Amino acid sequence: MSQPQMVQSALEGEDVVARVALGGEDELYATPTRTLVYRSEGLLSDETVEEYPHTAERITASEGRRKGKITLDYGLDGEQSFGLSVKHLDRALHPVVEGVLKANDILAADEPVERLFRFSELTLVVSAGRVVKHIGSALWDDDFEEYRYDDVTDLQFEGGSVATSVVMTVDGRQERFKAPNDDARELRETLESALLSYWGVSSLDELREANEPEEDEPPAEDGEVSFGDGPDPLSANPAELSDEPKNATRSESAPDEPVEAAANASASAGSVAQQVEASPQQVEASPQSVEAEAETETTADADEGFEGSGFQSAAADADERVAEELAELRATVDRQGEEIRQQRELIEQLIEELRRGR
Repeated sequence: MSQPQMVQSALEGEDVVARVALGGEDELYATPTRTLVYRSEGLLSDETVEEYPHTAERITASEGRRKGKITLDYGLDGEQSFGLSVKHLDRALHPVVEGVLKANDILAADEPVERLFRFSELTLVVSAGRVVKHIGSALWDDDFEEYRYDDVTDLQFEGGSVATSVVMTVDGRQERFKAPNDDARELRETLESALLSYWGVSSLDELREANEPEEDEPPAEDGEVSFGDGPDPLSANPAELSDEPKNATRSESAPDEPVEAAANASASAGSVAQQVEASPQQVEASPQSVEAEAETETTADADEGFEGSGFQSAAADADERVAEELAELRATVDRQGEEIRQQRELIEQLIEELRRGR
């Protein structure tokens, strides 16, 4: 699929490793070193390409009812953020997080991220070679933990009424974290698939057998240490974050107000359009009834008032004037209906651009 000319110029020869549609013609392009956000020309902005290097020290995400925001923190160099529709947030986060983890040498250059999970203040990045865990409001920063599959010898799941505990045995220790039951199955399948593929086995039983000590070796001391189950997930999706970055120029809730106002205007325009669209039919029916009535009156007047008088009735002239006025009325109604249709299209385009984070 071809790229806009402005994107090709901004890439400067770099390969695109991920491409995510953001609604309309807007798109996100991820390269090994940065993320490019392309905005097509619209009512609210010109065509632009924004660049976000992957050398960030921290990644945060916030979301409102319709709009989300991804913020990259570069320490002393400040922060950079971009907005997008909430329905595209998770898909856009995947290549951004993967790019930042690779740029910070946490993942190998050829180590893909299988899935990104967000459970309240717990973020799990399941890659082909490890699990990266972060607890806190950010998706990732320097305060993270990683469990390399080289050191994982067992994986178990303990069901609960609300959440499922994931128990990973790493270097003889048990590491625990919880996932909401609604997401537990997907997390289990992703973890098992990545771990078994790494070890080249087909089941967790085979993984356990491959890591059993030799019979002539003394049994290892039980080094099990429990650090608790970790934070309980408050919901399957992260809580809304109300804090704005320092360089934010507008509030999260601001776009929602014009969206709702525009939506109300669109509904009102639609109602008027329906009435106007119905009007021509009523008007078209009117000339027939008026002409029929006028003809009847004309005949009666001719029979009663002008019979044998030598004068000609003026009813024919009246009929012609009525027909002309009705034709003008139909033309006016048609013109107003077309104007309302065009206004409704503009309102719908404005609503869509606001939802895409313009």
